[in-house]
Amino acid sequence: MNIQIFGKTKCFDTKKAERYFKERGIKYQLIDIIQKGMSKGELSSVKQAVGGYENLIDPNCKDKQLLGLVKYLREEDKGEKILENPKLIKTPVVRNGNKATVGYEADVWKSWE
Repeated sequence: MNIQIFGKTKCFDTKKAERYFKERGIKYQLIDIIQKGMSKGELSSVKQAVGGYENLIDPNCKDKQLLGLVKYLREEDKGEKILENPKLIKTPVVRNGNKATVGYEADVWKSWE
């Protein structure tokens, strides 16, 4: 398994995801999504795995104006806006190759083992 966790430093679900993999002795790579962000390819891969941008965007994002803007953008423009503003992404985003989850999804991760 090649696990990548994209998360925010103050996100409790990101910390729970880290603990999940650490307790099971599974190596993972933690990436601060605010500092480093995601590449265009990574975002595209995650979008396909989770079923679209709607499932990737955090409805509880603090920046409501930006959230409203992204909601009404064309599909091809949403990706660019999300790459520019990674705070819109619900965390943690956990990738295992071409599989991915958004949020704390321990049941799905268990099926990867």
